[in-house]
Amino acid sequence: MSGGSVLPLLLALGLAPLLLGVITRTKAVIAGRAGPALLQPYHDLRKLMAKGAVYSQTTSWVFRVGPVIGLAAIIIAAALVPLGGPALVSFPGDLLLFVYLLALARFSTVIAALDTGSSFEGMGASREVAFSTLAEPALLLGLAAIARETGSLSLSTMLPHVTVGVWAHAAPPLALVTIALLVVFLAENGRIPVDDPATHLELTMIHEVMVLDHGGPDLAFILYGAALKLWLFGALLIGLALPVHGGHLWLDAGAAALGMLLLAVLTGLVESSMARLRLLSVPRLLVGALLLVLR
Repeated sequence: MSGGSVLPLLLALGLAPLLLGVITRTKAVIAGRAGPALLQPYHDLRKLMAKGAVYSQTTSWVFRVGPVIGLAAIIIAAALVPLGGPALVSFPGDLLLFVYLLALARFSTVIAALDTGSSFEGMGASREVAFSTLAEPALLLGLAAIARETGSLSLSTMLPHVTVGVWAHAAPPLALVTIALLVVFLAENGRIPVDDPATHLELTMIHEVMVLDHGGPDLAFILYGAALKLWLFGALLIGLALPVHGGHLWLDAGAAALGMLLLAVLTGLVESSMARLRLLSVPRLLVGALLLVLR
């Protein structure tokens, strides 16, 4: 195990909520609305942290520790991603730990939802688990494809080794992996066309329905963890699609942050130009992403 720079982790912790603001702002501009402030996600988190938490008598300690475990797992996963510089923690095979940490975060959210005893939240949890069984293999095999092209099993070395030369040598498979990871990026973060984070319709909710009973700091942990998860999947995409590694720490960090903002704008454009898919069509989309990484 080797240590790197703390800068990528600080970028993730500090700028992750900004991505949500950029996405919402982009959608508002496309729709011709004023929309919320760009920094509104930060204000929402601050407001929730100042509130108290209310717990139902039907819930147990599982419901209370779920948000904490989920956020802790995602923060540890953020320490493995080398966006804008070498990751804080790296070792051969850390890509497997990265995938398992994200799975642990999802598991903590699911069991917390089931602990409420609500069939409504159980419905969302079952959908989340069903879609993850298709999204996780696509993610893992996509990372394996990148590892094959770069000859490395560590995120800290495989992503920086995706250079212009590697793209020139293996453009077709890397392009397919990029498209597949874009689908996984949208699916894992509950974005359109897989899910609509702004909806509260019973028949369409997936992730949002699992957190309806959370409030105060617990909900802040969940929302912040969701923002970090959006950043992490975006970091994989940017590291693959934009092979900019000049060797200067601060310039690389600035280029990576700019790439993440462009990805947030692209996400807002996607959500403004298409509707959410029917639930029966989502597995087909994820299977298609899985087939792309297998080619």
